[in-house]
Amino acid sequence: MKLNETKDNEQKKALNAWADNNGIGSLIAGTGFGKSRCGVAAINYILRSNPSTKALVLVPTIQLQEQFEDEFHKWGYSHCLDSVDIMCYQSAYKLQGQHYSIVVCDEIHLGLSKEHRKFFSMNTYDNLLCMTATEPEELEYKHILRKLAPTIYNISLDECVKLGLVSPYEINCIPIKLTDTEREEYKKINKMFVYYKYELGMFDAFDKAKEHLNNTHADPQDKANAANFFGTIRMRKKIIDSAENKLERFKELVTDNTDSRIISFGGINAFTDKMCAAVDPLAVVYHSGKTVKQRKLALDAFKEGSINVLCSTKALNQGLDIPDANMGIICGITSKGLSMIQRVGRLVRFQEGKTGTIYILYVEDSQEETWLKKAVKNLNNVNWLKA
Repeated sequence: MKLNETKDNEQKKALNAWADNNGIGSLIAGTGFGKSRCGVAAINYILRSNPSTKALVLVPTIQLQEQFEDEFHKWGYSHCLDSVDIMCYQSAYKLQGQHYSIVVCDEIHLGLSKEHRKFFSMNTYDNLLCMTATEPEELEYKHILRKLAPTIYNISLDECVKLGLVSPYEINCIPIKLTDTEREEYKKINKMFVYYKYELGMFDAFDKAKEHLNNTHADPQDKANAANFFGTIRMRKKIIDSAENKLERFKELVTDNTDSRIISFGGINAFTDKMCAAVDPLAVVYHSGKTVKQRKLALDAFKEGSINVLCSTKALNQGLDIPDANMGIICGITSKGLSMIQRVGRLVRFQEGKTGTIYILYVEDSQEETWLKKAVKNLNNVNWLKA
């Protein structure tokens, strides 16, 4: 069976499952499955039956807003656009008293915050299709999504690989050592972290700290301990995210792979800028610290092939289609498997004969190593290399 036939069949399964559940449900599928196509097809199906009604697409960013409009043209549903509103979550939650025949929520995990989910209680709709790469990891968001739109179809990234819907990949985890100065600073801050963790409660310090900060009547000392606890987490992560040897290893990987199309991720914008500068003029920057125009120019330069390295922080995590990238370098890590799957997904959009290679640089014997093990535990083809 050809790739397109397989993909068509899987997308039909997902949409049939959604229709069988009265047009309410969540589609959970790895990047490259074609969730956007499912979204526009669902809208076309509903508007065809109810031509005088309105549809709504919710997305997390302006870039995805534009990209989703392109999906209607791409799949032959341009006629729907006169009846479709495409909005970002940060604008849609302000709507009141609106009614839509169908609402499609892309990257729904980003639309479940307390502020953004006001949309669902202040407006009405007949059909709802939510889409994301994996279920939210936060229990609160997971319960909200299951109640809002129960899962009607679920396929993992590795299942997509087996079916040939996306290109195969391999992940190489490379340990990085801190410099002597960085190591001493990390140890010092880590001692402070352990102290405040003990003061708050060894086994539930994180929850206790949030509780104290959100409680206006909390004891001032408890509030101070909570603030210092989160402060040490941020300071510790900053050292890891900005490790000098990460930058050196990044430069080596780029230099050794100048014929590759590389997407790289830093942990913070300042380090992402350093990554770009370290391999200038091969790279451009795409992150939230840049204007919309600057990000568009950077992305266009990469897509056109005049630049081979695209350096980002979080802005590329969601949805953007970069089909010819074949290598990734991840220098900033969280414990969230969703972020990891999204980043891997940027590299595995299908191309004949392509294999995506991802290098993950992590500081050994640090919290980052723990985060990484948690983030990749459900992925295949993960290799743990020596320094």
